[in-house]
Amino acid sequence: MNITDVRVRKVSKEGKMKAVVSITIDDEFVVHDIKVIEGEKGLFIAMPSRKAADGEYRDIAHPINSQTRGEIQAIILTKYEETMAQEEAEAEAETEGLYS
Repeated sequence: MNITDVRVRKVSKEGKMKAVVSITIDDEFVVHDIKVIEGEKGLFIAMPSRKAADGEYRDIAHPINSQTRGEIQAIILTKYEETMAQEEAEAEAETEGLYS
């Protein structure tokens, strides 16, 4: 399994959820609505889920083992950090352009 594309959409509201991500696997299968969340121990991902009739949330799609979850999480969080750094650099460039 190769993750061939990661798309990060930053969440503008304040709170623990920082972004919503879509991943493409092997250029053939897409998983939408993976959340990047700020927890007490740092960032982590939450797979897409739906509220069941009993009120509990259940994952719609998820890795079968912890190794695969770790790999997916590492790829997503790396892309998230790159995206946030790029946005910050662009904002700084705009600010510098205003004051030049």
